[in-house]
Amino acid sequence: MCPADTETIGNGEPAWWKEAVVYEIYPQSFNDSDGDGIGDIPGVIEKADYLDELGIDVIWMTPPYDSPHADNGYDIRNYRSILDAFGDMDDFDRLLSELHDRDIRLILDMVLNHTSDEHEWFRKSRREEGGYEDYYHWVEGDPDQPPNNWTSGFGGPAWTYDDTREAWYLHLFHEKQPDLNWRNPEVRREMHDVVEFWLEKGIDGFRFDVFNVMSKPEGYPDGDPDGGWIGMEHFSDGPRIHEYVGGLYDDVLSAYDVMTVGEGMDITPRAAKRYCGPSGDGLNMVYHYDHTMLDYGDGGWWDIVDWEVSEIREALTKWVQQLEVTDAWNTVYLGTHDTPRIVSRFGNDDRYHYESATMLGTLLLTFPATPFCFQGDEIGMTNYPWSSREEMRDADATNRVELAFEEDSAEEFADVADVVRYRSRDNARTPIQWSGDAAGGFTDGEPWIPVNPASEEINVADQRDRTDSVLSYYQDLIELRHNEEALVYGVYDLLTDDHPRVWAFERSLGDERLLVALNWAGRTSRVDLSYAGEVTSILACNYDDPGTDLGALALRPYEARVFRLA
Repeated sequence: MCPADTETIGNGEPAWWKEAVVYEIYPQSFNDSDGDGIGDIPGVIEKADYLDELGIDVIWMTPPYDSPHADNGYDIRNYRSILDAFGDMDDFDRLLSELHDRDIRLILDMVLNHTSDEHEWFRKSRREEGGYEDYYHWVEGDPDQPPNNWTSGFGGPAWTYDDTREAWYLHLFHEKQPDLNWRNPEVRREMHDVVEFWLEKGIDGFRFDVFNVMSKPEGYPDGDPDGGWIGMEHFSDGPRIHEYVGGLYDDVLSAYDVMTVGEGMDITPRAAKRYCGPSGDGLNMVYHYDHTMLDYGDGGWWDIVDWEVSEIREALTKWVQQLEVTDAWNTVYLGTHDTPRIVSRFGNDDRYHYESATMLGTLLLTFPATPFCFQGDEIGMTNYPWSSREEMRDADATNRVELAFEEDSAEEFADVADVVRYRSRDNARTPIQWSGDAAGGFTDGEPWIPVNPASEEINVADQRDRTDSVLSYYQDLIELRHNEEALVYGVYDLLTDDHPRVWAFERSLGDERLLVALNWAGRTSRVDLSYAGEVTSILACNYDDPGTDLGALALRPYEARVFRLA
């Protein structure tokens, strides 16, 4: 623990969730234990020793609850039940016990904004049964004219007309994900009870899905028609959102020592401060999409644009600088279940696969924030070469492709293939490549989504026994982060704010000074960092024979070095 008078990031208060390395598990693609082609909770238990060897501290599991899976589990039918394909509650309890036995904590994805349209609350609400009429956002009106111009995050209108109730209901995402009406105190009570149910089972916290869109304004005013997501200015950080989040903390979360992270939609550092810590609404941290939107042009999802190292450096540094010395703690991630594979998006998944995968891992595990790693990134998994609509499972991408066909902006899959291959969330959801065997060692059956053919070369079995693998490098970096307090609490000082390819920064805590130098390019880059001081040792590097002369630093393609300074 650092001395009280030492300058640190954050408010100087140590916490286990600040020091943790988080590993996201998408259960249906992690490991299949029974041969039905779908990953399950017993499959995660089978890999508990692997997770322990990796060195991570916390598992974030995407929704394991009962669901029709219109949006792969984020459409919840029963918050207190496990999806049959994943196992049952006894399996879940066993998983929690196995993880805790290995000193690994477990947080769950919790969807507060919406349910499935198959949830009993929605079935009762659409029939206007007593007490459930206002559990969702209903607006009566012309069946041919939605209440406003808001759009869904998956494309198309955010309203669907329900013939049973003869009214429109709001869904900011899939039409099978109706938004809950948090203005209704009974809805708030129900959701507080759900959160408390899981905390009483002994889990260690939550990742709150799209938490900051729960509050919608009265009257549902039209959004800016020129906005990327029409209506966002009305429902992102809506009028009563702090009442809702603060109420959840006061009534439930404040009684438990847990990790809470909110997925912020269109969120800024200034807004994040209001959600976090005792001076805010009580969350530990939020995460944002600033750095993952850099390759989106004015045309949105369909418009892929090039990005510069300076842009991602600026986006992530901005959050560090604006959250410093506040109650709000920072998060860092490069990939999740909602993004393409990081080595395909931010690195070079061909000629410099190892080098770029490990460079990205170095940034993730040395940055001033709680790092979130997505399953498979520790072996450098890559995007999938999608060749047909039939291979796809992602509700977002398939909806956009189908709309393109309906609107005659595309005639066949070849017209959209390049964007789908780059952008689809399915890239992250192909099964973990455990081996080079059939189905990548994921299942003995037919996998629910195709296994990446790259599994023959990129897999855990091959990398587990090699010291020169992406996996071994991740293990070493995770251990380094655990051993170097400066990588958790140390102040961040950007050293290369104008270099076109090199991102170098210092982490300092008292007398401890570490320097991280990253070459984000497929060519050698030179930089003079002599002003930073003298190197006393090299703590990590993804190449052999790294030099220590900071005055003439020549970083090879995608090279990463971590130095200890005098």
